[in-house]
Amino acid sequence: MLRDMTDAKQELLDILLKKSIKTGHFVLASGKESDLYCDCRVTTLDARGANLVGELGWQLVQEEILPKFPEAEAIGGMTMGADPISLAIGMYSAKSDKPLKIFTVRKEAKDHGRGKRIEGNFAPGQNIIVVDDVITTGRSTLMALDAIEAEGGKVVAALVLVDREEGGREAIEGRGVPVFPLFTRKSIFGTK
Repeated sequence: MLRDMTDAKQELLDILLKKSIKTGHFVLASGKESDLYCDCRVTTLDARGANLVGELGWQLVQEEILPKFPEAEAIGGMTMGADPISLAIGMYSAKSDKPLKIFTVRKEAKDHGRGKRIEGNFAPGQNIIVVDDVITTGRSTLMALDAIEAEGGKVVAALVLVDREEGGREAIEGRGVPVFPLFTRKSIFGTK
């Protein structure tokens, strides 16, 4: 039985607002201008923040993703934003009968060793939940999706910590991958 996560979700939101989410005028990596900046790594690399992300993320997987995609077996995304999220959720999944395998996607394949682009517990043929910390345009999530598919994985869903609601969700869902956010701009601020 899953516990009511209202208090945990509010605590995680409080941490995000204190450490990661800033309002003002910003130029994003995409070159777009925005009044919202999210550096979720400050929260996901915080001990309490990571614990809450794992607990809430695993609950989201159990309640919303696995009922629709029971074949999902691995979780990961583009380094570095997805790494602490995937690990935290994977650690919570370890308490289940079917724990998720965890992996990370490099921006580029290594130029030494085995030259791998995907590291960790990934294998071709797996059904994947791709992860991202923040989606704006969806670019980094789509890059991870492309890399996973190129290596033989099948992305069935995307889990994101914060959806800025600036078109990224639509771009990802346009590729046939439903997006499951823990927070959206609207849920954080009450308006878009």
